[in-house]
Amino acid sequence: QVQLVESGGGLVQFGGSLRLSCAASGFSLYYYGIAWFRQAPGKEREGVSCFYGSDESVVYGDSVKGRFITSRDNGKNTVYLQMNSLKPEDTGVYYCATDVLSKARRGWSNPYEYDYWGQGTQVTVSS
Repeated sequence: QVQLVESGGGLVQFGGSLRLSCAASGFSLYYYGIAWFRQAPGKEREGVSCFYGSDESVVYGDSVKGRFITSRDNGKNTVYLQMNSLKPEDTGVYYCATDVLSKARRGWSNPYEYDYWGQGTQVTVSS
């Protein structure tokens, strides 16, 4: 069955870096998109990026463009979110999510397009 497991969250200072991992199993990444979302307390879940397995292209949300990088490790079937120049407003629970490419391309930043979610990992950026 489809399974996603996030890891790598923690506490980091303003301007620091952190790398999150999303280990995927039970499906072929080629036919799926894997998205990163985050949710701060009292706020809606926000799309951070989406990796498309068919061509390995990535789209990013405006708030993270130029600071975050999403990539894939083929050997481990894992998608990473490298977060640089972190700000306090990046604080939240980060989730990876997946679904078939047609749904991910239709609305990559819409959480309702994804049926499969990881458990989430907390990222806290101190000022």
